Amino acid sequence: MMTDSPKDGNVDDGAGAGFAALDAITEAVESGAGLPEVVRAAAKALEASLAVTDAWGATLAVAARSPADERSLLSEGQGVSSTPLRVADTVVGALHMRAKAEPSASMKRLLVTMIASEVERVRAPERVSETAAADFLRAMLSRELTGREELLARAKELTLDVENGASMIVARALPQAPTDEGWRARVRAVAERGARAVVSRSIAALSEREGTVGAEVLLLVPGGDEATAARAADGVMHEMQAVLSGYTFAIGRSRIAEDPADLTRAAGEALLAANVAQGAADGVASLAFEQTGAYRLLLSAMSENPNELQRFYAETVEPLVAYDEQYETDLVRTLETFLEADGNVAGTAQRLFTHRHTIYYRLERVRELSGLDVSSSDGREKLSLGLKSMRVLGISSAGGPASEAGAEGGRVPRRSSSDRSGRRS
Repeated sequence: MMTDSPKDGNVDDGAGAGFAALDAITEAVESGAGLPEVVRAAAKALEASLAVTDAWGATLAVAARSPADERSLLSEGQGVSSTPLRVADTVVGALHMRAKAEPSASMKRLLVTMIASEVERVRAPERVSETAAADFLRAMLSRELTGREELLARAKELTLDVENGASMIVARALPQAPTDEGWRARVRAVAERGARAVVSRSIAALSEREGTVGAEVLLLVPGGDEATAARAADGVMHEMQAVLSGYTFAIGRSRIAEDPADLTRAAGEALLAANVAQGAADGVASLAFEQTGAYRLLLSAMSENPNELQRFYAETVEPLVAYDEQYETDLVRTLETFLEADGNVAGTAQRLFTHRHTIYYRLERVRELSGLDVSSSDGREKLSLGLKSMRVLGISSAGGPASEAGAEGGRVPRRSSSDRSGRRS
């Protein structure tokens, strides 16, 4: 009869894997990495696919090889064993496992007990309806919900405590290859898991803003501690990077809204930070509102008069964006790099790994299309503000190969001042 105890200095393979899983889980729990990381550590040690759901069936953590594997786990497909997670006499969730070799009974019991304790630690007292959370968050993003009393009443309906402060996060994911149906909902679930691993009462919804490319998730993180809010944003990014392969990401985080009436403002801050993070030339993927620098000055314009911001963008940078899209050139990226290099052509050429004559050619094309000369301080200032307006509005430049494919194909005509002023507002 095989036992779980070492015999003659040897441990059977199942027990060995179980001990490895126990060590991995213990380390993840002690580090405070959160439930998703705990489950990933166990899955790696056991060479298994794991998923954890709460008592209502909501997914709390997944460590699967693919979206299809995740769906199979959660639907308890072939080869999947499901074990209730109990704390005392209360079932707090379930562990779903597909393993090459089942861990021994005692190791599995320890595994289940530790994960159940972690679930109990992070689970919310009541599960918030996904639809109710989505309606609440979208109303804030669209500024339909601004009154303090109304906001508090809606939050109370969701059993959310925002009177002690809260922050907002906007998380974006864009697939770089064809993906399965329902991927946007999966992005929302993954982002929510990342935030809830830090603050269990966090809620999330797809924003469904018009013109949004990819999946955009709006999250509310209760609590007035800045460090905790930053950890929640890091948790969202970490979970998305760990689970969603083949995507690019951008995360924006607001300041703490100490007054619930400021949550609408916080949603705008998170949106602005995500726009800046997504368009950052240096590849920054996660940004707090406090880190957006001069972009912060344009937040009120975005909130109160977006048409004016759109008009300024149309009069400065939009012709460059249109040209890049039509001819697969790099005018916008070249202009950004030139401004970052303090107007130094040689430095711009070095950063873009191209010849300085090519930079001169592109900057001349910028002048022809926009009517603004980068050699003048006024031209540089307006173009810089135009680029910032583009980022604040969430407009992405096409950005093509570093070649002048459009040079032989013709030019986008430069509009006169009267033409540009007549653009749509």
